[in-house]
Amino acid sequence: MKFSKTKKVKVINEKTMIAALDIGKGAHYAYFRDLKGKDIKPFPFYNFRKGFDKFWIKLCQFKREQKLEDVVIGFESTGPYAEPLFHYLRNKPVKLVQINPVHSKRLKELTGNSPNKTDKKDPRVIADVISLGHALTLVVPEGPAAQLRRLTQARERAIRSRTAMINQLQHLIFVIFPEFLRVFKNISTKSAMYLIKNHPTPESIVSIGVESLTVTLRKVSRYRLTQGCIKEIFEAAQRSIGIDEGKESILMEIEHLASNIENENRFIDDLEKQMDHYLDQIPYAHSILSIKGVGPITVAGLIGEVGDFKKFNTISEMMKLAGLDLFEVSSGKHSGKRRISKRGRSLMRKLLYFAAINVVKSHGIMHERYQEMLERGMPKMKALVAISRKLLGLIFALARDNTLYVENYSNIHHLKLAA
Repeated sequence: MKFSKTKKVKVINEKTMIAALDIGKGAHYAYFRDLKGKDIKPFPFYNFRKGFDKFWIKLCQFKREQKLEDVVIGFESTGPYAEPLFHYLRNKPVKLVQINPVHSKRLKELTGNSPNKTDKKDPRVIADVISLGHALTLVVPEGPAAQLRRLTQARERAIRSRTAMINQLQHLIFVIFPEFLRVFKNISTKSAMYLIKNHPTPESIVSIGVESLTVTLRKVSRYRLTQGCIKEIFEAAQRSIGIDEGKESILMEIEHLASNIENENRFIDDLEKQMDHYLDQIPYAHSILSIKGVGPITVAGLIGEVGDFKKFNTISEMMKLAGLDLFEVSSGKHSGKRRISKRGRSLMRKLLYFAAINVVKSHGIMHERYQEMLERGMPKMKALVAISRKLLGLIFALARDNTLYVENYSNIHHLKLAA
Protein backbone atom coordinates (compact mmCIF):
# COMPACT_ATOMS: atom_id res chain seq x y z
CA MET A 1 0.00 0.00 0.00
CA LYS A 2 1.73 3.19 -1.21
CA PHE A 3 0.48 6.77 -1.11
CA SER A 4 2.31 9.58 -2.85
CA LYS A 5 -0.07 12.51 -2.46
CA THR A 6 -3.24 13.38 -0.64
CA LYS A 7 -6.55 12.58 -2.36
CA LYS A 8 -10.10 12.94 -1.09
CA VAL A 9 -11.70 9.64 -0.13
CA LYS A 10 -15.09 9.63 -1.84
CA VAL A 11 -15.89 5.90 -2.03
CA ILE A 12 -17.86 5.46 1.19
CA ASN A 13 -20.89 3.23 0.63
CA GLU A 14 -23.08 0.72 2.47
CA LYS A 15 -20.40 -1.96 2.12
CA THR A 16 -17.74 0.24 3.72
CA MET A 17 -16.67 -0.05 7.36
CA ILE A 18 -15.37 3.11 9.02
CA ALA A 19 -12.81 2.68 11.81
CA ALA A 20 -11.97 5.97 13.54
CA LEU A 21 -9.00 6.36 15.87
CA ASP A 22 -8.21 8.96 18.51
CA ILE A 23 -4.43 8.80 18.79
CA GLY A 24 -2.67 9.02 22.15
CA LYS A 25 0.85 8.47 23.47
CA GLY A 26 0.15 5.46 25.67
CA ALA A 27 -3.22 4.29 24.35
CA HIS A 28 -5.50 4.90 21.37
CA TYR A 29 -9.32 4.87 21.28
CA ALA A 30 -11.07 3.07 18.41
CA TYR A 31 -14.63 3.30 17.13
CA PHE A 32 -16.31 1.21 14.38
CA ARG A 33 -19.33 2.16 12.28
CA ASP A 34 -21.10 1.34 9.03
CA LEU A 35 -23.49 3.53 7.04
CA LYS A 36 -26.52 1.51 8.14
CA GLY A 37 -26.14 2.81 11.68
CA LYS A 38 -24.46 -0.20 13.28
CA ASP A 39 -21.57 0.72 15.57
CA ILE A 40 -19.71 -0.31 18.70
CA LYS A 41 -18.78 1.59 21.83
CA PRO A 42 -15.33 3.27 21.63
CA PHE A 43 -12.67 1.11 23.27
CA PRO A 44 -9.02 1.70 24.22
CA PHE A 45 -6.00 -0.32 23.08
CA TYR A 46 -2.37 0.18 24.02
CA ASN A 47 0.39 1.43 21.76
CA PHE A 48 2.29 -1.83 21.34
CA ARG A 49 1.87 -5.03 19.29
CA LYS A 50 -0.47 -6.83 21.69
CA GLY A 51 -2.76 -3.79 21.67
CA PHE A 52 -2.56 -3.53 17.87
CA ASP A 53 -3.49 -7.22 17.54
CA LYS A 54 -6.48 -6.66 19.83
CA PHE A 55 -7.64 -3.77 17.63
CA TRP A 56 -7.23 -5.83 14.43
CA ILE A 57 -9.15 -8.83 15.81
CA LYS A 58 -12.09 -6.62 16.84
CA LEU A 59 -12.02 -4.86 13.47
CA CYS A 60 -12.17 -8.15 11.55
CA GLN A 61 -14.96 -9.42 13.81
CA PHE A 62 -17.11 -6.31 13.21
CA LYS A 63 -16.47 -6.46 9.47
CA ARG A 64 -17.47 -10.12 9.35
CA GLU A 65 -20.61 -9.70 11.47
CA GLN A 66 -21.90 -6.76 9.41
CA LYS A 67 -20.89 -8.43 6.10
CA LEU A 68 -18.83 -5.46 4.94
CA GLU A 69 -16.31 -5.49 2.10
CA ASP A 70 -14.06 -2.43 2.47
CA VAL A 71 -12.40 -0.85 5.51
CA VAL A 72 -11.43 2.81 5.89
CA ILE A 73 -9.30 3.62 8.95
CA GLY A 74 -8.96 7.28 9.78
CA PHE A 75 -7.41 9.57 12.37
CA GLU A 76 -6.55 13.21 12.80
CA SER A 77 -3.29 14.52 11.37
CA THR A 78 -1.04 14.00 14.37
CA GLY A 79 2.56 13.72 15.52
CA PRO A 80 4.75 10.64 15.88
CA TYR A 81 2.37 8.65 18.12
CA ALA A 82 0.41 7.28 15.14
CA GLU A 83 3.45 6.11 13.16
CA PRO A 84 3.94 2.64 14.74
CA LEU A 85 0.24 1.85 14.24
CA PHE A 86 0.31 3.22 10.71
CA HIS A 87 3.23 0.97 9.75
CA TYR A 88 1.45 -1.97 11.40
CA LEU A 89 -1.65 -1.34 9.24
CA ARG A 90 -0.12 -0.20 5.94
CA ASN A 91 0.20 -3.77 4.60
CA LYS A 92 -3.30 -4.77 5.75
CA PRO A 93 -6.27 -4.77 3.30
CA VAL A 94 -7.48 -1.34 4.47
CA LYS A 95 -7.46 2.28 3.26
CA LEU A 96 -5.68 4.63 5.67
CA VAL A 97 -6.87 8.23 5.73
CA GLN A 98 -6.34 11.38 7.77
CA ILE A 99 -8.63 14.29 8.54
CA ASN A 100 -7.89 17.94 9.18
CA PRO A 101 -8.14 18.80 12.92
CA VAL A 102 -9.94 22.00 11.91
CA HIS A 103 -12.79 19.93 10.46
CA SER A 104 -13.15 17.73 13.56
CA LYS A 105 -13.04 20.79 15.84
CA ARG A 106 -15.91 22.46 13.98
CA LEU A 107 -17.98 19.30 13.79
CA LYS A 108 -17.42 18.46 17.45
CA GLU A 109 -20.02 20.92 18.74
CA LEU A 110 -22.72 19.36 16.56
CA THR A 111 -22.33 16.13 18.51
CA GLY A 112 -24.52 16.68 21.54
CA ASN A 113 -24.48 20.47 20.96
CA SER A 114 -21.46 20.71 23.26
CA PRO A 115 -17.76 21.62 22.92
CA ASN A 116 -16.98 18.71 25.26
CA LYS A 117 -13.77 16.88 24.25
CA THR A 118 -13.12 13.33 25.46
CA ASP A 119 -11.30 10.25 24.20
CA LYS A 120 -14.67 8.55 23.70
CA LYS A 121 -16.26 11.43 21.79
CA ASP A 122 -13.34 12.24 19.48
CA PRO A 123 -13.35 9.00 17.42
CA ARG A 124 -17.10 9.41 16.77
CA VAL A 125 -16.47 12.91 15.41
CA ILE A 126 -13.64 11.59 13.22
CA ALA A 127 -16.02 8.94 11.84
CA ASP A 128 -18.55 11.69 11.06
CA VAL A 129 -15.95 13.62 9.04
CA ILE A 130 -14.98 10.48 7.09
CA SER A 131 -18.67 9.73 6.39
CA LEU A 132 -19.06 13.22 4.89
CA GLY A 133 -16.20 12.51 2.47
CA HIS A 134 -13.69 14.99 3.88
CA ALA A 135 -10.88 12.53 4.61
CA LEU A 136 -7.57 12.53 2.72
CA THR A 137 -5.19 9.70 1.93
CA LEU A 138 -1.85 9.83 3.70
CA VAL A 139 1.28 11.42 2.28
CA VAL A 140 4.10 8.94 2.84
CA PRO A 141 7.52 9.79 1.41
CA GLU A 142 9.57 6.75 0.46
CA GLY A 143 13.24 6.06 -0.16
CA PRO A 144 15.47 9.16 -0.42
CA ALA A 145 12.47 11.49 0.03
CA ALA A 146 11.69 9.84 3.39
CA GLN A 147 15.31 10.30 4.45
CA LEU A 148 15.19 13.96 3.44
CA ARG A 149 12.04 14.54 5.50
CA ARG A 150 13.64 13.06 8.62
CA LEU A 151 16.89 14.96 8.06
CA THR A 152 15.03 18.25 7.57
CA GLN A 153 12.99 17.73 10.73
CA ALA A 154 16.15 16.84 12.68
CA ARG A 155 17.86 19.98 11.39
CA GLU A 156 14.89 22.15 12.41
CA ARG A 157 14.99 20.70 15.94
CA ALA A 158 18.76 21.16 16.16
CA ILE A 159 18.51 24.81 15.05
CA ARG A 160 15.79 25.50 17.64
CA SER A 161 17.93 23.88 20.32
CA ARG A 162 21.01 25.88 19.27
CA THR A 163 19.03 29.13 19.24
CA ALA A 164 17.77 28.46 22.77
CA MET A 165 21.32 27.82 24.00
CA ILE A 166 22.64 30.97 22.30
CA ASN A 167 19.93 33.01 24.04
CA GLN A 168 20.86 31.49 27.41
CA LEU A 169 24.52 32.23 26.73
CA GLN A 170 23.74 35.88 25.97
CA HIS A 171 21.93 36.24 29.30
CA LEU A 172 24.90 34.84 31.23
CA ILE A 173 27.48 36.92 29.34
CA PHE A 174 25.46 40.04 30.06
CA VAL A 175 25.72 39.40 33.80
CA ILE A 176 29.52 39.12 33.97
CA PHE A 177 30.51 41.25 30.94
CA PRO A 178 27.58 43.38 29.63
CA GLU A 179 29.80 45.45 27.34
CA PHE A 180 30.68 42.31 25.35
CA LEU A 181 27.24 42.34 23.69
CA ARG A 182 27.67 45.96 22.59
CA VAL A 183 30.78 45.07 20.62
CA PHE A 184 29.66 41.64 19.33
CA LYS A 185 26.04 41.94 18.21
CA ASN A 186 26.08 38.28 17.18
CA ILE A 187 27.81 36.05 19.73
CA SER A 188 27.68 33.00 17.44
CA THR A 189 30.50 34.36 15.22
CA LYS A 190 33.88 32.63 15.36
CA SER A 191 35.62 35.54 17.09
CA ALA A 192 32.91 35.92 19.76
CA MET A 193 32.74 32.18 20.45
CA TYR A 194 36.55 32.00 20.70
CA LEU A 195 36.56 34.69 23.40
CA ILE A 196 33.61 33.13 25.25
CA LYS A 197 35.33 29.75 25.31
CA ASN A 198 38.89 30.92 26.12
CA HIS A 199 38.57 34.40 27.72
CA PRO A 200 34.96 34.81 28.94
CA THR A 201 35.73 37.39 31.68
CA PRO A 202 36.93 41.00 31.35
CA GLU A 203 39.91 40.20 33.60
CA SER A 204 41.02 37.39 31.30
CA ILE A 205 40.93 39.64 28.23
CA VAL A 206 42.89 42.42 29.98
CA SER A 207 45.51 39.95 31.24
CA ILE A 208 46.59 38.84 27.72
CA GLY A 209 47.19 42.41 26.53
CA VAL A 210 45.86 44.29 23.52
CA GLU A 211 48.69 43.23 21.15
CA SER A 212 48.31 39.51 21.84
CA LEU A 213 44.50 39.85 21.63
CA THR A 214 44.80 41.61 18.26
CA VAL A 215 47.04 38.92 16.76
CA THR A 216 44.83 36.09 18.01
CA LEU A 217 41.45 37.53 16.97
CA ARG A 218 42.73 38.64 13.55
CA LYS A 219 43.85 35.08 12.92
CA VAL A 220 40.64 33.51 14.26
CA SER A 221 38.45 35.84 12.17
CA ARG A 222 40.65 35.42 9.10
CA TYR A 223 41.37 39.17 9.24
CA ARG A 224 37.69 40.12 8.97
CA LEU A 225 37.59 41.61 12.46
CA THR A 226 39.03 45.13 12.39
CA GLN A 227 41.68 46.41 14.79
CA GLY A 228 39.27 49.11 15.88
CA CYS A 229 36.74 46.48 16.99
CA ILE A 230 39.45 44.55 18.87
CA LYS A 231 40.59 47.73 20.63
CA GLU A 232 36.98 48.46 21.55
CA ILE A 233 36.48 45.08 23.23
CA PHE A 234 39.78 45.47 25.12
CA GLU A 235 38.86 48.93 26.43
CA ALA A 236 35.37 47.66 27.33
CA ALA A 237 37.00 44.88 29.38
CA GLN A 238 39.14 47.42 31.24
CA ARG A 239 36.11 49.36 32.50
CA SER A 240 33.52 46.57 32.64
CA ILE A 241 30.77 46.76 35.26
CA GLY A 242 30.11 42.98 35.26
CA ILE A 243 29.40 41.33 38.61
CA ASP A 244 31.91 39.25 40.60
CA GLU A 245 29.62 37.46 43.04
CA GLY A 246 28.79 33.92 41.91
CA LYS A 247 31.00 34.29 38.84
CA GLU A 248 32.54 30.81 39.08
CA SER A 249 29.14 29.13 38.81
CA ILE A 250 28.21 31.31 35.85
CA LEU A 251 31.49 30.47 34.10
CA MET A 252 30.80 26.76 34.57
CA GLU A 253 27.45 27.12 32.79
CA ILE A 254 28.98 29.29 30.07
CA GLU A 255 31.58 26.61 29.36
CA HIS A 256 28.84 23.97 29.20
CA LEU A 257 26.68 25.99 26.80
CA ALA A 258 29.62 26.91 24.53
CA SER A 259 30.58 23.24 24.27
CA ASN A 260 27.00 22.20 23.47
CA ILE A 261 26.67 24.89 20.81
CA GLU A 262 29.82 23.59 19.11
CA ASN A 263 28.42 20.03 19.21
CA GLU A 264 25.11 21.22 17.77
CA ASN A 265 26.96 23.01 14.95
CA ARG A 266 28.84 19.82 14.08
CA PHE A 267 25.59 17.84 14.12
CA ILE A 268 23.89 20.34 11.78
CA ASP A 269 26.88 20.13 9.40
CA ASP A 270 26.58 16.32 9.37
CA LEU A 271 22.85 16.54 8.65
CA GLU A 272 23.47 18.90 5.72
CA LYS A 273 26.09 16.54 4.26
CA GLN A 274 23.56 13.70 4.44
CA MET A 275 21.00 15.93 2.70
CA ASP A 276 23.42 16.45 -0.18
CA HIS A 277 23.94 12.68 -0.37
CA TYR A 278 20.24 11.88 -0.69
CA LEU A 279 19.56 14.82 -3.01
CA ASP A 280 21.92 13.21 -5.52
CA GLN A 281 19.50 10.25 -5.62
CA ILE A 282 16.48 12.39 -6.60
CA PRO A 283 16.42 12.65 -10.44
CA TYR A 284 14.80 16.11 -10.63
CA ALA A 285 16.68 17.72 -7.70
CA HIS A 286 19.24 19.28 -10.06
CA SER A 287 16.36 20.95 -11.94
CA ILE A 288 15.20 22.79 -8.80
CA LEU A 289 18.78 23.59 -7.77
CA SER A 290 19.27 25.35 -11.11
CA ILE A 291 17.17 28.25 -9.75
CA LYS A 292 19.53 30.98 -8.55
CA GLY A 293 18.85 31.63 -4.86
CA VAL A 294 17.36 28.21 -4.06
CA GLY A 295 19.91 26.11 -2.17
CA PRO A 296 20.18 22.42 -1.26
CA ILE A 297 18.69 22.88 2.24
CA THR A 298 15.52 24.37 0.74
CA VAL A 299 15.30 21.73 -1.98
CA ALA A 300 15.86 18.88 0.49
CA GLY A 301 13.16 20.22 2.79
CA LEU A 302 10.64 20.70 -0.02
CA ILE A 303 11.14 17.21 -1.44
CA GLY A 304 10.87 15.75 2.06
CA GLU A 305 7.58 17.56 2.65
CA VAL A 306 6.08 16.82 -0.78
CA GLY A 307 7.31 13.26 -1.20
CA ASP A 308 7.37 13.25 -4.99
CA PHE A 309 6.65 16.33 -7.10
CA LYS A 310 5.88 14.17 -10.14
CA LYS A 311 2.85 12.61 -8.45
CA PHE A 312 1.02 15.95 -8.45
CA ASN A 313 -0.98 16.89 -11.54
CA THR A 314 -1.66 20.59 -10.99
CA ILE A 315 -0.08 23.52 -9.21
CA SER A 316 -3.32 24.08 -7.24
CA GLU A 317 -2.79 20.70 -5.52
CA MET A 318 0.71 21.80 -4.57
CA MET A 319 -0.55 25.16 -3.26
CA LYS A 320 -3.07 23.39 -1.03
CA LEU A 321 -0.39 21.06 0.35
CA ALA A 322 1.71 24.10 1.29
CA GLY A 323 -1.27 26.05 2.66
CA LEU A 324 -0.58 28.81 0.12
CA ASP A 325 -3.98 28.51 -1.58
CA LEU A 326 -6.01 31.73 -1.47
CA PHE A 327 -9.41 32.30 0.13
CA GLU A 328 -11.68 35.22 0.96
CA VAL A 329 -14.69 35.78 3.19
CA SER A 330 -17.32 37.77 1.26
CA SER A 331 -21.00 38.27 1.86
CA GLY A 332 -23.50 40.55 0.15
CA LYS A 333 -21.87 43.93 -0.49
CA HIS A 334 -18.89 43.07 1.68
CA SER A 335 -15.87 41.88 -0.24
CA GLY A 336 -13.21 40.30 1.95
CA LYS A 337 -9.46 40.41 1.46
CA ARG A 338 -7.75 37.45 -0.15
CA ARG A 339 -5.45 35.54 2.19
CA ILE A 340 -3.54 32.28 2.19
CA SER A 341 -5.29 29.43 4.03
CA LYS A 342 -2.24 28.27 6.09
CA ARG A 343 -3.88 24.83 6.29
CA GLY A 344 -1.02 22.97 4.69
CA ARG A 345 2.52 22.13 5.72
CA SER A 346 3.99 24.98 7.76
CA LEU A 347 7.59 23.91 7.12
CA MET A 348 6.96 24.08 3.38
CA ARG A 349 5.75 27.67 3.71
CA LYS A 350 8.75 28.56 5.86
CA LEU A 351 11.24 27.14 3.34
CA LEU A 352 9.54 28.93 0.44
CA TYR A 353 9.40 32.22 2.37
CA PHE A 354 13.15 32.23 3.08
CA ALA A 355 13.82 31.21 -0.53
CA ALA A 356 11.65 34.14 -1.63
CA ILE A 357 13.84 36.50 0.42
CA ASN A 358 16.86 35.22 -1.56
CA VAL A 359 15.33 35.54 -5.03
CA VAL A 360 14.13 39.14 -4.49
CA LYS A 361 17.59 40.50 -3.68
CA SER A 362 19.19 43.03 -6.01
CA HIS A 363 20.53 40.38 -8.42
CA GLY A 364 17.79 37.82 -7.73
CA ILE A 365 15.63 36.29 -10.44
CA MET A 366 12.44 37.86 -9.04
CA HIS A 367 13.83 41.21 -7.92
CA GLU A 368 12.02 43.20 -10.63
CA ARG A 369 8.69 41.48 -10.02
CA TYR A 370 9.01 42.09 -6.28
CA GLN A 371 9.77 45.79 -6.84
CA GLU A 372 6.72 46.09 -9.11
CA MET A 373 4.55 44.69 -6.30
CA LEU A 374 5.97 47.20 -3.82
CA GLU A 375 5.42 50.09 -6.26
CA ARG A 376 1.74 49.10 -6.53
CA GLY A 377 1.49 49.60 -2.76
CA MET A 378 1.61 45.96 -1.70
CA PRO A 379 3.08 45.44 1.83
CA LYS A 380 6.48 43.74 1.92
CA MET A 381 5.20 40.68 3.79
CA LYS A 382 2.33 40.17 1.36
CA ALA A 383 4.68 40.64 -1.60
CA LEU A 384 7.05 37.99 -0.25
CA VAL A 385 4.15 35.56 0.16
CA ALA A 386 3.13 36.27 -3.46
CA ILE A 387 6.73 35.57 -4.54
CA SER A 388 6.62 32.33 -2.52
CA ARG A 389 3.57 31.23 -4.53
CA LYS A 390 5.26 32.09 -7.85
CA LEU A 391 8.44 30.33 -6.75
CA LEU A 392 6.49 27.17 -5.88
CA GLY A 393 4.87 27.26 -9.33
CA LEU A 394 8.30 27.54 -10.95
CA ILE A 395 9.72 24.70 -8.85
CA PHE A 396 6.72 22.49 -9.69
CA ALA A 397 7.12 23.11 -13.44
CA LEU A 398 10.87 22.39 -13.43
CA ALA A 399 10.44 19.19 -11.39
CA ARG A 400 7.52 18.02 -13.55
CA ASP A 401 9.39 18.55 -16.84
CA ASN A 402 12.84 17.72 -15.42
CA THR A 403 14.32 20.82 -17.08
CA LEU A 404 16.82 23.45 -15.97
CA TYR A 405 15.91 27.04 -15.17
CA VAL A 406 16.79 29.56 -17.88
CA GLU A 407 16.92 33.18 -16.72
CA ASN A 408 14.95 35.64 -18.90
CA TYR A 409 13.53 32.66 -20.80
CA SER A 410 10.46 34.59 -22.02
CA ASN A 411 12.61 37.38 -23.52
CA ILE A 412 14.94 34.89 -25.23
CA HIS A 413 11.93 32.95 -26.55
CA HIS A 414 10.38 36.11 -28.03
CA LEU A 415 13.67 37.05 -29.70
CA LYS A 416 13.89 33.60 -31.31
CA LEU A 417 10.34 33.92 -32.65
CA ALA A 418 11.11 37.39 -34.04
CA ALA A 419 14.21 36.08 -35.80
